[in-house]
Amino acid sequence: MIKLIATDMDGTLLNTNNEINPEFYKIFKKLKQKGVIFAAASGRQYYNLLKRFEDIKDDMMFIAENGTFVVYKGEELLVNALDKTSAKKLIEVGRTINNAYVIVCGKKSAYIEQADSRFIKETEKYYEQYEVVKDLTKVQDDILKVTICDFSGSENNSNNYYEEYRQAFQVTVSGKLWLDITAKGVNKGITINKIQELLNIRYEETMVFGDYLNDLEMMESAYYSYAMENAHDNLKKVSRFIAESNDNNGVVKAIKEVLRLK
Repeated sequence: MIKLIATDMDGTLLNTNNEINPEFYKIFKKLKQKGVIFAAASGRQYYNLLKRFEDIKDDMMFIAENGTFVVYKGEELLVNALDKTSAKKLIEVGRTINNAYVIVCGKKSAYIEQADSRFIKETEKYYEQYEVVKDLTKVQDDILKVTICDFSGSENNSNNYYEEYRQAFQVTVSGKLWLDITAKGVNKGITINKIQELLNIRYEETMVFGDYLNDLEMMESAYYSYAMENAHDNLKKVSRFIAESNDNNGVVKAIKEVLRLK
């Protein structure tokens, strides 16, 4: 029996037009009736996810900012923040990267320094609440992660700038333009493990879906681990199953198959 389903958003539940297939809401209702917890597990901001699932937000779980902030039925379950000194170092490195911008992801809001229109457009895709500030190192908020929006490509550019920080932090390529740095040992997979402990849910009762490198650890947290057909090759290597692509409603189809839903 499945008790927990966690899915990434971009490239996974969302199609390339940034849409959720309407059939999802029909299946969500059936999952609720069966007592299955459904979670959106994303690098996106909590407030962004909340708006996306406005009609069902009180009945689902949000694993936001790559596992640093978890809310279930309006109640905070987990907060995994960076200490301010560490965050300052990460911000200072980010400022040196050409063609890239730093976002400080706080519990209350996201924070940026530059108002470049290209950067703002990308920011608004994933952050519902953000502020433009003079100095990111002086932000007064619980800092969940430091994110780099890298227009030269995160995997082969900004990722290299944080090589010496990998021992002390979780450095994750979370999209073609995105690099996320969180506290050591904080990722979607570890967070799902903690949720399993809190709610007495077993590995065999968990189902997860993802498409990119920030979903790697999540694949290890569940027996029913699905990489999307459109996923990064490295994710496919560590997943147990392959779901149809995000444009073919792969998440919903796999859920229907395993839980025998119509």
